[in-house]
Formats: sequence, structure tokens, C-alpha cells
Amino acid sequence: MIIPTIPTPDELLDKGFNRAKKAANKARTSKLPRHKKSQIIEETRVTTACQVVKEKLQMILDRVPDIESLPEFYQDYIDITVGVDQMKQSLGALNWAYGIITQLEKDYAKRIRRSPSENSTKLQKQLYGRLASVVNKISKDLDFLDYGKSKLRNMPTINFEATTIVIAGFPNVGKSTLLRQITDAEPQVANYPFTTKGIQIGHLERKWKHIQIIDTPGLLDRPIIKMNDIELNAILAFEHLADSILFICDISETSGYLIENQIKLFEEINTIFKKDIIIVFNKIDLVSDDKKEKLEKYKNIFNDVIEISAFERTGIEKIINRIAKVEKNP
Repeated sequence: MIIPTIPTPDELLDKGFNRAKKAANKARTSKLPRHKKSQIIEETRVTTACQVVKEKLQMILDRVPDIESLPEFYQDYIDITVGVDQMKQSLGALNWAYGIITQLEKDYAKRIRRSPSENSTKLQKQLYGRLASVVNKISKDLDFLDYGKSKLRNMPTINFEATTIVIAGFPNVGKSTLLRQITDAEPQVANYPFTTKGIQIGHLERKWKHIQIIDTPGLLDRPIIKMNDIELNAILAFEHLADSILFICDISETSGYLIENQIKLFEEINTIFKKDIIIVFNKIDLVSDDKKEKLEKYKNIFNDVIEISAFERTGIEKIINRIAKVEKNP
């Protein structure tokens, strides 16, 4: 979602008044009837100042997409990130200001034309004061839209036509490393949790099939209502985008999470989302001898487990072959 540059109230008014001054100077040097000159100059100030402010407000309104026309994923993403209701309210405030300024422009232009020329400057100053009052009333809305611009700058670009695989699992189990190994993506990878702060996307072509693979922020084993915005990004990806979920389990437990807890998270995802799930046991190169028995125990729970070491690229081709079999949901 692209939001244009949002001016402050002072910037908006300065631009309007400066342009009005230039337009008035141009009118002053033109050959105008002496008894009408003051009226025409001040009317020019009034209409130019109003039009410049209106043009900027309209540009913002035109460039911000209609939220309700966006795919549900984007609507929910915006709601989680900045709040859809507040976004609509702020855009509505700009639309209100546009209407009020339009009316002020008409009223004061008419009053200047119909009043004695000696009253023209007084009416122009009144208009400037009322214009400033209207713009300052939407100060908080301009601030919010500027905040929204910064927060939504990195909103992911989703291909809704592609077969989509969403990678899931606890923090630091190797999701970003795996994404980097099987796609063209270059996610940040580090040995501490929550490296992934938002949704990362990679792409894979297999047998003329375009596959979109999304790395989500690590999930913690807790109710959705208690999740933070980072975790909610993952939930959005599951709900709206996933044709299949690639669940990564750190079988070595070096991420700091017990296998039992990771399996519990898998069961909750499976229950809530009812998606095709590909189960991957990662970090097999780090499994200590005392954990190998546990590894075999959990392998026997599932019919189809892919064992890999994303770091060493062991088993990567098996994952790619399995992903290539996923069909796009209708």
C-alpha cells in the first residue's frame, strides 16, 4: 500500500499562501481596471490558496487505495499494523476539510467581488484565518497518515495467483535459513529469536510452476488474543495465503524450545487452519546422541517427515520436490 508524502499543517498552509502570493503579484502587474484591481488581486489570493491546499488533499485521497477493495489479507494487515478504522477516519477528515475549503473558497470569492474594493484585503485575511483553522483541525489525521506511511512502507507484495507455501514454527528453528536455501530470497538470518520482524517472500520455479514461499515471524505457543503484531503477521499468512504450511521443527532443541512444545504448536496450527502441512525436522546435524531416541519417537508419530539440515543443505531437494506437488487452492 503506497501512501504519498504527507505534509504537516504548516507545510500545507505555507505552500498555499506562497503560491497565492505569486499569483497575486502576477495579477498586480497585469493591466486591470484600477477600481477593480484590489478585488481581483485578493480574489486571486483566496482562490489560489484554497485550490493549492485542496489539490494536495485530493492527491492524498486519490493515491491511498480504497481499503475495502483490497484483498482480505491486505485489509487485515493494515488493521493489525495501523488500524483500519483509524485510517478510514483520517481519510474521512481530509475529505471533510476538502469540502469545507471548497465552500469557503466560493463564499469569500463572491464576497470580495460584491464588496467595496477597500474591504478586499480584510476579507482575504479572514479567509486565510479560516483556512488555517480547517487545516489545523486535521493535524492529528495528517500525523496519523504519515505514521501509516512509515508503518506500511514495507507491506509485502503478494502474488495471489501463485501456489503459496507458508513456513511456520517457533523462533530460531531455521525458517529463514531454509527460505534462503530453496528460493531467491535473502532474509536476515541470525542465531537469536525473532530475527524475522515481518513477512519475507521468496520465489521458486519448478516444472513451469510458480511457487511463492513465505517465511513468517516465529510463533509462540499461546492464544491468538495474546499474540503481538509480529506473530499476528504469521496468522494472517496462514489464514489468507497458505495452500500448504511447511512446519519446521528444531529436532536438536538448540533453539531453546523442547520438541514436545513444538509438536504442540504444530497440533494447534493443524486444528485451527485445516491446511495441508509438510512436516520438516531441521538441524539433524546437531542432534546429540541422547536425543536420537526422542527423534525416532517423534518420527513415528507422523507418516511423512522430511529430515534436513538447512544450514548444511542436507535434504533440501526433498523439500523442493514435495513443495512442487502442492496444488493451488481454488
